[in-house]
Amino acid sequence: MQTPTAAALTPSRHPFRRSLGIVQAVDAERREEHDLKLFVLSFTAFFICIYSFIS
Repeated sequence: MQTPTAAALTPSRHPFRRSLGIVQAVDAERREEHDLKLFVLSFTAFFICIYSFIS
């Protein structure tokens, strides 16, 4: 199975494949931003839990 980018770069024979296009870099940036926010939230929650057990 090909990746979406590789599938978009190969000559498409079917109209549905031609309509898919290349994956945008904007989606990757948004996903990275979401991952960073999730990491910060998880780290903060973990820190609060551990700190509450210590004190």
